[in-house]
Amino acid sequence: MRSEALISMGSNIERERHIARAFDEMRAHPRIEITGSSRVYITKPVGGDPEAPEFFNAALRVITDLSPLELRRELRRMEARLGRVRTDDPNASRTIDLDVSMYGNLREAFDGWTLPAPDILDYPHVAVPLADVAGEWIHPETGDTLEEVVKRMDHDETSIRPARPSELRTASFGDGRYAVDFEADEGEVYAPQFEALVGSMLVELGEDPHREGLERTPLRVAKAMSFLTSGYSMKLDEVVNNAIFDSEDASEMVVVKDIEFYSLCEHHMLPFFGRANVAYLPRGKIIGLSKIARIVDLYARRFQVQERLTNQVADAMLEVLDPHGAAVVMEGSHLCMMMRGVQKQGSSMKTSAMRGTFRNDARTRSEFLDLIR
Repeated sequence: MRSEALISMGSNIERERHIARAFDEMRAHPRIEITGSSRVYITKPVGGDPEAPEFFNAALRVITDLSPLELRRELRRMEARLGRVRTDDPNASRTIDLDVSMYGNLREAFDGWTLPAPDILDYPHVAVPLADVAGEWIHPETGDTLEEVVKRMDHDETSIRPARPSELRTASFGDGRYAVDFEADEGEVYAPQFEALVGSMLVELGEDPHREGLERTPLRVAKAMSFLTSGYSMKLDEVVNNAIFDSEDASEMVVVKDIEFYSLCEHHMLPFFGRANVAYLPRGKIIGLSKIARIVDLYARRFQVQERLTNQVADAMLEVLDPHGAAVVMEGSHLCMMMRGVQKQGSSMKTSAMRGTFRNDARTRSEFLDLIR
């Protein structure tokens, strides 16, 4: 049985990165489906050290088949992966705080926590993001909507306000994409469990992960892999982001050539890279030019084989545009063939996927292939 739930998020340690990574952790979870996200809010710390950094707070609306206890357990695991160390101080600074605030209309006390979360009625930093993403949701204890709960609270912009774009410089919350600084600052923690695995791999290979040149390598690898596999945490509709436009006059072939792509071979986890050519025949709708490149990235930033990648891009074009046809031709160089095995450095691989008119009409297909030569 699937239920709706609201999840509250907070961070005041490297807050831009941790809020975005927590979002992506949940996006990648096979039993959690995100259906909405609030804006990111900047809030003053409650209690504790008045000099502590301000928080980023946000909320997610999700559908899950996890029970409340199972969902809370999964959120705690995500916190641990993001470096959260829980202490007896409820007001301590933290990399990330993930809490189940509401679970349907459930009212229940568990061991040390309750639903709905009591903080909803007391603290704007909890209630405001929740109302932003689910304002119509009725609080099962008061009978009020979350919007009504917020209206009765005493708060202003000195205590909570939406973050400005300039304040989200390293986080693009809600679309699965965020900038990563691949360098390793002294004392920085990124993904402790992943970093430990990389360190163990270095030991297995006969290296000393504590020597000067490798000391921060596990952290850099964790950051790099987060970026290179970020396609798992993106969704097609968010990448397109409503950049579909009606155009009754557009009926001729649209071709975007030489889109660079970089991916990882799922057999050896070695890179393959090259260029993609994407075309479609409009049926009254066109798509923003940059979105085609983003669609390629969406599927390239995963563990892949080039054949599947080519087909996924073609099928995505059909899904978002419903055109008369779509076509994709990709050419890639594979380090798993160039660096190991037969070690043929000059080789490349071409794959194609033809849909609709491009498959059924030889003239249309020939026109496309001539245009990309």
